[in-house]
Amino acid sequence: MTETVQQRVRRRRVFYIPGYDPIHPRRYRELYRKEGRAQARISGYELALTPKTGGGAYGWHAVGRIEGAQVESDIDVLVWSDIVRGSMAQGIWATYGQLLRTVWVYVASGALFGLMRLRKGPVIAALYPILMLLGQLALALLAARLLGAFLALSGLPLIGWLGLGIIWPVLDRFRRADHRLFAYYLMHDYAYSARWNGANPPELEARMAAVRKAIAAALNDDVDEVLVVGHSSGAHLAVSILADLIRGGPLPEDGPALSFLSLGQVVPMVSFLPGAGRLRADLHFLSAREELTWVDVTAPGDGCSFALCDPVAVTGVAPGNQRWPLVISAAFTQTLSPARWKALRWRFFRLHFQYLCAFDRPGDYDYFRITAGPLTLGARYAGRAPSKSMIARPASRYRSMAA
Repeated sequence: MTETVQQRVRRRRVFYIPGYDPIHPRRYRELYRKEGRAQARISGYELALTPKTGGGAYGWHAVGRIEGAQVESDIDVLVWSDIVRGSMAQGIWATYGQLLRTVWVYVASGALFGLMRLRKGPVIAALYPILMLLGQLALALLAARLLGAFLALSGLPLIGWLGLGIIWPVLDRFRRADHRLFAYYLMHDYAYSARWNGANPPELEARMAAVRKAIAAALNDDVDEVLVVGHSSGAHLAVSILADLIRGGPLPEDGPALSFLSLGQVVPMVSFLPGAGRLRADLHFLSAREELTWVDVTAPGDGCSFALCDPVAVTGVAPGNQRWPLVISAAFTQTLSPARWKALRWRFFRLHFQYLCAFDRPGDYDYFRITAGPLTLGARYAGRAPSKSMIARPASRYRSMAA
């Protein structure tokens, strides 16, 4: 986009790309409705939602009366929950097979050791499902041993071996409780990237191509900004979608501002793998483009993200003329009151979604001002310095880029 693009927004198109999530996207609409109402009450503005009209992607319409202006935003969600559910359709023993394959990929490739040089939180989050599943297996084996010993008291020959029959019911009981433990869910998440060694599977590439076409069409609409939001693993999908979009240009010279907001990104979990040449090339390409504004928001309090890690630089593919992303902190310990922080600090999965929620002590990051307010992303953060705690040292041993 040229620098003459209007920095005030009356109408906006938003494309939200969720992370690895098997739940229907209506969850994000209800989250936006609930948390947007709370943030509006705290910050003194108005935000209203109505259902989306017409066909196409799942989404909703938002009207914000913020900072003295009325803004209309149409928000669409990239639905890939069906792909996620398909990848999670694994039995108990298949999940343990995934565990072994995933550990092998990250350890044998050396990717795990590069990740450990960045942030401990996401590495611990990655180790959690492994340790939890192995712990569940150990408890099941212990239960089998105890049951076998009890049965052996009968004196019948070989009857103690029947204790092995309890292993499956114990593991199945743990699996049914995974809505509280998240061990199977997280294992499937990490295994999904490891299975393809950092590349995108064909069905996901096809879904990404459809979103790219929708964004390209929106850039020809009568709107002032097209904003792409990528949360968690959705951030690296957005990187590749936008890189393909710009490569396939040219973009409309007098069209809307193109903006990219990455939230709670886990890009290194993928870009550090040997087969992620496509993603590394896209990071390298996108980080130097003038056609868009890219702001990356994380927080050290989010143990599931690579907080304040420049995803381009730490991957080792930063060009000499790197412009993006602008790496800033949502600073949970400052933007959440002590009482709110105390209530959330050990709820790691919930904190990973805090970027999409209300802050009771908001700073300069406000998801609802960004998506329904009167300023483009570039105008809102114009002159903003990156976080002083930003990590930019290269840590990946794999830096090859796909042609």
